[in-house]
Amino acid sequence: MKVLSHQDNARVHTCPASMAKLNEFHYEFLPHPAYSPDLVPCDYFLFSNLKKWFGGKRFTIREQLIAETEAYFEGLNKSYYSDSLKKLKNRRIKCIERKGDYV
Repeated sequence: MKVLSHQDNARVHTCPASMAKLNEFHYEFLPHPAYSPDLVPCDYFLFSNLKKWFGGKRFTIREQLIAETEAYFEGLNKSYYSDSLKKLKNRRIKCIERKGDYV
Protein backbone atom coordinates (compact mmCIF):
# COMPACT_ATOMS: atom_id res chain seq x y z
CA MET A 1 0.00 0.00 0.00
CA LYS A 2 1.30 3.46 -0.92
CA VAL A 3 0.81 6.46 1.31
CA LEU A 4 0.38 9.75 -0.53
CA SER A 5 2.00 12.58 1.37
CA HIS A 6 2.96 16.22 1.01
CA GLN A 7 5.71 18.11 2.75
CA ASP A 8 7.70 21.22 2.06
CA ASN A 9 11.23 21.30 0.68
CA ALA A 10 12.96 21.92 4.01
CA ARG A 11 16.38 20.24 4.11
CA VAL A 12 15.39 18.05 7.05
CA HIS A 13 12.51 16.65 4.95
CA THR A 14 14.51 16.09 1.77
CA CYS A 15 17.87 14.91 3.08
CA PRO A 16 18.92 11.44 1.88
CA ALA A 17 18.47 9.83 5.32
CA SER A 18 14.88 11.09 5.68
CA MET A 19 13.95 10.16 2.13
CA ALA A 20 15.45 6.67 2.47
CA LYS A 21 13.42 5.99 5.61
CA LEU A 22 10.19 7.29 4.08
CA ASN A 23 10.81 5.25 0.91
CA GLU A 24 11.06 2.14 3.09
CA PHE A 25 7.46 2.80 4.10
CA HIS A 26 6.40 3.27 0.45
CA TYR A 27 5.50 6.94 0.82
CA GLU A 28 4.73 8.73 -2.43
CA PHE A 29 5.23 12.49 -2.31
CA LEU A 30 3.38 15.18 -4.15
CA PRO A 31 5.84 17.69 -5.60
CA HIS A 32 6.08 20.88 -3.59
CA PRO A 33 6.08 24.13 -5.58
CA ALA A 34 8.04 27.21 -4.63
CA TYR A 35 6.48 29.04 -1.69
CA SER A 36 3.11 30.47 -2.55
CA PRO A 37 0.62 31.52 0.15
CA ASP A 38 -2.32 30.46 -2.01
CA LEU A 39 -0.99 26.87 -2.02
CA VAL A 40 0.12 26.44 1.59
CA PRO A 41 -2.74 24.93 3.64
CA CYS A 42 -1.73 26.76 6.81
CA ASP A 43 -1.72 30.09 5.00
CA TYR A 44 -4.67 29.80 2.68
CA PHE A 45 -7.35 28.23 4.86
CA LEU A 46 -6.18 27.38 8.34
CA PHE A 47 -4.47 30.33 9.96
CA SER A 48 -5.93 33.06 7.74
CA ASN A 49 -9.41 32.09 8.99
CA LEU A 50 -8.16 31.80 12.57
CA LYS A 51 -6.78 35.34 12.29
CA LYS A 52 -10.18 36.57 11.09
CA TRP A 53 -11.90 34.69 13.93
CA PHE A 54 -9.69 36.41 16.51
CA GLY A 55 -10.87 39.71 15.02
CA GLY A 56 -8.32 41.92 16.77
CA LYS A 57 -8.81 40.37 20.23
CA ARG A 58 -5.98 40.98 22.67
CA PHE A 59 -4.83 38.39 25.17
CA THR A 60 -3.13 39.26 28.42
CA ILE A 61 -2.04 35.74 29.30
CA ARG A 62 -0.90 32.82 27.18
CA GLU A 63 -3.65 30.54 28.52
CA GLN A 64 -6.34 32.83 27.04
CA LEU A 65 -4.75 32.56 23.62
CA ILE A 66 -4.52 28.78 23.89
CA ALA A 67 -8.15 28.47 25.05
CA GLU A 68 -9.43 30.68 22.20
CA THR A 69 -7.37 28.77 19.64
CA GLU A 70 -8.62 25.41 20.91
CA ALA A 71 -12.22 26.67 20.88
CA TYR A 72 -11.80 27.76 17.26
CA PHE A 73 -10.46 24.41 16.05
CA GLU A 74 -12.95 22.38 18.11
CA GLY A 75 -15.76 24.31 16.42
CA LEU A 76 -14.72 23.25 12.91
CA ASN A 77 -16.45 20.32 11.22
CA LYS A 78 -14.45 17.53 9.58
CA SER A 79 -15.95 18.68 6.29
CA TYR A 80 -14.15 22.02 6.70
CA TYR A 81 -10.81 20.22 6.45
CA SER A 82 -11.79 17.80 3.68
CA ASP A 83 -13.43 20.53 1.58
CA SER A 84 -10.41 22.79 2.01
CA LEU A 85 -8.00 20.03 0.99
CA LYS A 86 -10.10 19.30 -2.10
CA LYS A 87 -9.87 22.99 -2.98
CA LEU A 88 -6.11 22.80 -2.44
CA LYS A 89 -5.90 20.03 -5.05
CA ASN A 90 -7.73 22.25 -7.56
CA ARG A 91 -5.47 25.20 -6.71
CA ARG A 92 -2.38 23.08 -7.32
CA ILE A 93 -3.72 21.99 -10.72
CA LYS A 94 -4.41 25.62 -11.67
CA CYS A 95 -0.93 26.62 -10.51
CA ILE A 96 0.61 23.95 -12.75
CA GLU A 97 -1.55 25.06 -15.68
CA ARG A 98 -0.42 28.67 -15.11
CA LYS A 99 3.22 27.58 -14.91
CA GLY A 100 3.63 28.66 -11.30
CA ASP A 101 1.62 31.88 -11.26
CA TYR A 102 -0.69 32.69 -8.38
CA VAL A 103 -4.12 31.10 -8.51
